[in-house]
Amino acid sequence: MTYPFFSLAKTHRITPIDFKMNDIAIRVEAVTEHGMATIWDADVLIWAASQIVGARDAGLRTSRLMAARPREILTFTGRGTSARDYHRLKAALDRLQSTTIATSLRQISERRMHRFSWINEWTERADAHGNADGIDLIVSDWFYRAVLDDALVLTIDRRYFALTGGVERWLYRVVRKHAGRQSHGWRFELRHLHAKSASLSPYKRFAFELRDIVRRQPLPGYRLLIEHDRRGRELLAFAPADLSTGARGQHVETHVLSGTEGHVPSGTEPTCYQEPARPNSSSRTMASGSPNSESNLYESNFSEVGRGRDGGKVRGSAP
Repeated sequence: MTYPFFSLAKTHRITPIDFKMNDIAIRVEAVTEHGMATIWDADVLIWAASQIVGARDAGLRTSRLMAARPREILTFTGRGTSARDYHRLKAALDRLQSTTIATSLRQISERRMHRFSWINEWTERADAHGNADGIDLIVSDWFYRAVLDDALVLTIDRRYFALTGGVERWLYRVVRKHAGRQSHGWRFELRHLHAKSASLSPYKRFAFELRDIVRRQPLPGYRLLIEHDRRGRELLAFAPADLSTGARGQHVETHVLSGTEGHVPSGTEPTCYQEPARPNSSSRTMASGSPNSESNLYESNFSEVGRGRDGGKVRGSAP
């Protein structure tokens, strides 16, 4: 999800996302009735991914069809469980189902595009008295196969769900993907980040938001700095917090056992495509060395996919 698959605004967006970088192409389209799926809606996909991987790790049969009570999803993603929260969850499911994506990611040839919706369909279950009893949903095959590919899996800090801004949520995914594996941190040019976010905000507004994020330091586990290169270009530098303070802590692992509870719904009918079992900004560099800026040109990996709980972390997010 470091690529622009979702709207970063809480307002109703129907303007398509058209993104191209090197050989990567992404187009996201929304319908007027529901609007585009947002980065908050993507929390449902984090939940779904954690359940799939958790079930697989437990030796259970997995499927694209998932069954859950709304409370399970809302609690997992740090939401309330009131009737209002339940209706917001249903609205998120509608946006995830009606938003369509066409992308060349993970295609044999960049000329080929895979078109899908995050959720193929979803249904409310009811008990004998007609009261809501749960939700069934079918995730897309593109998403499902990415979840089962360990090469695309990263953990995320559970405090991610407390981030309230769309840009800071998206930025956490970028930072987690790159800084988590770099002993000297990483840096991006702000204009590159603006393009990659597909935000509808003008560049000046987007840059202002990034500087405010650096001032507040809200991203769990990471330290951010504003720097300028010799050409005067503004850069965002970041690294794991232990590295930015000069401490040689342990690197963040890219693979952690999920430890998901055993009640994960997974075994479903064959028609569901079963698969085998922060404070001030500064122009100084990081204490641990000069951050890497190579990814302004090339991307080293493109997705973070969900897993279950492990010491306060969950297995990331959708691709």
